Amino acid sequence: MPVNPGNSGGPLFNLQGEVIGINSMIYSQTGGFQGLSFAIPINEAMKVKDALIKTGHVERGRLGVTVQGMNQTLANSFGMKSPEGALVSSVEPGGPAAKAGLQPGDVITALNGVPVADSTSLPSQVAGLAPGSSAKVTVWRDKGSKDLNVTIGALKDAKTASANTGGDDGGAAQDARLGVAVRPLTPEEKQNDSLSRGLLVQQSSGAAANAGIQAGDVILAVNGQPVSSVQQLKSMVSHAGDSIALLIQRDNAQIFVPVDLS
Repeated sequence: MPVNPGNSGGPLFNLQGEVIGINSMIYSQTGGFQGLSFAIPINEAMKVKDALIKTGHVERGRLGVTVQGMNQTLANSFGMKSPEGALVSSVEPGGPAAKAGLQPGDVITALNGVPVADSTSLPSQVAGLAPGSSAKVTVWRDKGSKDLNVTIGALKDAKTASANTGGDDGGAAQDARLGVAVRPLTPEEKQNDSLSRGLLVQQSSGAAANAGIQAGDVILAVNGQPVSSVQQLKSMVSHAGDSIALLIQRDNAQIFVPVDLS
């Protein structure tokens, strides 16, 4: 949390003389000691202290998912009234979330009954859980709420990827409503990108271009439903409402992109 300019180390006191934080770093525009100091809240510092005394190290929980923020267009695509929660864009194969049944396209709305306001609040909520403990994860899926029990893992550096499988379809095709020309991935492209399915965008115009879809993107899912053929994509788009959420892979990262079809 920001404190007044000039504070750059040691305990942070309130007006009652109580320690409420530990100043940990400083932001300075000059390179000197004047600027804005940032502090670790004392409650968090006490948890770390207790863990160090008890075990000699600090363990933090993890789910094994990559999440992104929600907006109203994405919320509309998933049948939600407001853009709350953390949207799961990828699930680590074999990780805690995958074992519990979480899927790309799920929106995590609560953890152990505590609402998840947005994607930035989820990591700290999960990190505060003990590895090996059981947690109730509430997700929004198929326009309804669902509870999943997850055994929390220990935080580590992890590589995430999609584990869904799909088939091939011959030739490229244009979807006029969406505004993309796509074709199935070749076996070599699947191997190079560590993908088992998807459609490569060759041209983007209209609604897709307005949403930021680019040539070279790989479409993996529509509204959370995996897509593996051109005909499947056309059918999904033709039956969609005024907006859809496309799960795409770009530069080895998976993100949901809201597309306005109205």
